[in-house]
Amino acid sequence: MEEGTNNLETKLGGEKKSYAGIPEADFVEDVDAFMAKPDNEGSVDKVLKKLDEQHSKYKFMECNLSNKRRRLRTQIPELERSLEMIEKLQAEKNSSQDLETQFLLSEQVFARALVPPTNKVCLWLGANVMLEYMLDDAQELLVKNIEAAKRNLSYLEHDLDFLRDQFTTTEVNMARVYNWDVKRRQAMKST
Repeated sequence: MEEGTNNLETKLGGEKKSYAGIPEADFVEDVDAFMAKPDNEGSVDKVLKKLDEQHSKYKFMECNLSNKRRRLRTQIPELERSLEMIEKLQAEKNSSQDLETQFLLSEQVFARALVPPTNKVCLWLGANVMLEYMLDDAQELLVKNIEAAKRNLSYLEHDLDFLRDQFTTTEVNMARVYNWDVKRRQAMKST
């Protein structure tokens, strides 16, 4: 979710409906008028099938957004720990003593290390890519990445809330159409 995608979203009262461009479910106010539309042709089964497909699409979007949110929630603390370590290295770079520390070797396995004073650090960027940075540059990069991750997390949270509203609207629409059909059938039987 880049800032450039914000141009695609619609606004309502100054607030974005969806940062990811999720389509809004229209509430069916007047079921008679809705069912009379040419694309619905008065076919309850056709309308319920369309609404069910729309509901399934929203569920799929929710799954994808939830996965992204979970990744960001793991990534942010990792970035913050890296930033703390860089700040510690900056504080110790003019020291004459080695910095004794522990680092994560694998899950639940830590190793001890003596780190000589340095003004460079290597950062994993992802996709098996590691680059060496000066401490100031690494700090600047991590601060930017943390800010972007937190901003994207807030966008995801907003979109997940928006999606919940779309679920509700779609489910209410399905119930209204179904109930309209039941009433219509009962009226046909009584006449």
